[in-house]
Amino acid sequence: MLKTHIDKAKIFVTARFKNEGSVLRETVQAQGLGVETRCEITSNEPADKVAKVVRNAEAGCYVIQTIRQPTAVKSEYTLNGAPFDPESFPKKA
Repeated sequence: MLKTHIDKAKIFVTARFKNEGSVLRETVQAQGLGVETRCEITSNEPADKVAKVVRNAEAGCYVIQTIRQPTAVKSEYTLNGAPFDPESFPKKA
């Protein structure tokens, strides 16, 4: 759309996560610690044109925007074809 020629682009993504707690005690908690990206671009275009491509690509990236902006998550469950609410059952110690 921007008519900017990119000869080559390589992107490297590192995601860091941790989890704590116990599955048996139902205290397990997963957490994202961060995501790092590095993009190596080869192009004979002026740097300002390449910058516009990069900014638009990042702004239009569903994954990056989902991480950066709080996103609602709705979960529904069925058990043997019937609606199921796991939170309606007491946790056992």
